Amino acid sequence: MEWNIRENLVTFSRFLRTGGLGRSLLGLLSLAFVLLLIVNLATFFMIGRTTEFHETVDRSHRVQTAARDLLIRLVDAETGQRGYLLTGSQEFLTIHDEAIRDLPGLMQALDDLTAQDAEVRDRVDRLREMARERIGIMEATISLGRAQRSGDAIGIVREGRGKELMDQMRAEIAAIDQIEEERWASQRQQSEWSAGATVGINALAGILILMLAGIVAWMVMRYLRQMQSAQMELDRINANLENEVRDRTGDLIRANEEIQRFAYIVSHDLRAPLVNVMGYTSELETAGQIIDRQMSRVETEAPDLMENDALLAVREDVPEAIGFIRASTEKMDRLINAILKLSREGRRVLTAEPIDMTKMVQKIADAVNHQTESVGAEVEVTDLPGLTGDRLSLEQVFGNLIDNAVKYLSPDRPGHIRVEGVDLADGMVEYRIIDNGRGISDRDHERIFELFRRAGKQDQPGEGLGLAFVKNSVRRMGGDITVESKLGEGSTFLLKFPKRLS
Repeated sequence: MEWNIRENLVTFSRFLRTGGLGRSLLGLLSLAFVLLLIVNLATFFMIGRTTEFHETVDRSHRVQTAARDLLIRLVDAETGQRGYLLTGSQEFLTIHDEAIRDLPGLMQALDDLTAQDAEVRDRVDRLREMARERIGIMEATISLGRAQRSGDAIGIVREGRGKELMDQMRAEIAAIDQIEEERWASQRQQSEWSAGATVGINALAGILILMLAGIVAWMVMRYLRQMQSAQMELDRINANLENEVRDRTGDLIRANEEIQRFAYIVSHDLRAPLVNVMGYTSELETAGQIIDRQMSRVETEAPDLMENDALLAVREDVPEAIGFIRASTEKMDRLINAILKLSREGRRVLTAEPIDMTKMVQKIADAVNHQTESVGAEVEVTDLPGLTGDRLSLEQVFGNLIDNAVKYLSPDRPGHIRVEGVDLADGMVEYRIIDNGRGISDRDHERIFELFRRAGKQDQPGEGLGLAFVKNSVRRMGGDITVESKLGEGSTFLLKFPKRLS
């Protein structure tokens, strides 16, 4: 039996030295980095296609607007011409002249917009020639009118060449509109496909990253349990093998230090890809909103081009997937922060100083006063014996326990939390945090101090690390913590510390 235990310990120690877990985690983190790189590339591609789509839409809109403005001003000029010929009023001639003055600028704007567009360029050139001819006809008739030859001018109008030119110009502008609409529709279809593909890639990558994070968390938990088991075996063996106490204690200390370093490295390195996922989730939400607005416009202006499947994907499927990713990453972020906090506390050097416990605990109670007042509860702090210990650790221990007592008060009765203490004869001091809250089931009295374990109804936020953190801090100060509780009646947490931290 003893030989088997030694063999198991040697095997486990060899596993730590060879770094098998480290290589596995490095592989998982590398895979997560590759997935994030894919997400970055896909998002960059989607943003480029979206920008190109908006540029195409904007240019098409400006080309169509410029062509229509040109036609409108020609119609205004024609209206002024005919009004002048029929009535001889200078007011109509003013309308005509103003329209003629605007035409060169409008024509130049249309030229600039289509300078590099070979498909539309020929039609713009024809528009220019027809506009020039039409203006020439109008100027000729106006000159005849001014010369008191209205009959000849009206005869030119009746020949119908001006109307023929205007009809041809309307046809050219309609053709330009058709070309731009077809381009816009093609670009929109490509943009929607790209957006859908990119969102799918991002969603899949996000799910895979969360799965990897879950695997890493599971490996951490398994590793911690293995270390806890190894420590128990080592303690049992050391009771009969005094000669091996120093060596095995040294192995245990190194293993614990590796746990702390490992927890810190894992939690620190996981934050970088996690922050990227959270950031790109926001980018996806913004891009989805842009696409939704554009599709709403298409739905209004050209409903026959809109597909219900595309609308459903953009307005329901994509937001749902993004919401799932956001909720999961936020939960993972809380878990990483909790592990990081536990690791940092385990590596911190304790500092002993005299502490007025009554004053310190009263400050903690005052800090939760707004919470207790909102639920009609109170925190009573009696005269507590002082001690010499680590202030930060004690503040964290009492802060966690009082905060838990406030969170888990019973809604069936006014809440009351009492903190009391007494000096013991063996150089120890005992503190009790007593509440009349929900209470804890007998089977959970020990489990609540384990990592990632919670008891009772899970209606409060938390990752199951608070009491494990408290127990670890108490033990580091040479103390002990236990709980006495009955379900539905309340709980009492008992803390024992040496009067002076060694």
